[in-house]
Amino acid sequence: QVQLVESGGGSVDAGGSLRLSCAASGSIFSINAMGWYRQAPGKQRELVARVISGGSTDYADSVKGRFTISRDNAKNTVYLQMNSLKPEDTAVYYCNADVKSYTDTRFARVYWGQGTQVTVSS
Repeated sequence: QVQLVESGGGSVDAGGSLRLSCAASGSIFSINAMGWYRQAPGKQRELVARVISGGSTDYADSVKGRFTISRDNAKNTVYLQMNSLKPEDTAVYYCNADVKSYTDTRFARVYWGQGTQVTVSS
């Protein structure tokens, strides 16, 4: 069993910053990609940013230049530094990880965190 626990959400004025953290724990053999998705009310969940084990990153166009994803492999933790926040960034942010567990090292499974609310006021 693998758990993802997020922290760092909250409320901020437009132009402000927040840092999200997500720690993976449990029976982890290896983690390939880790990332962040978000879902605003009435909208589909969308990719915000992700980082794979080799360090390559991918960002949604809407956050490029404002958000930075990073990863601490030793701690199985992924971070999302969000700067110059806009009201349209308001959403529930979900951590996501592609994990091989010790119970079955042949196949990876996608795990999700419980979500953390980010609210940006204009």
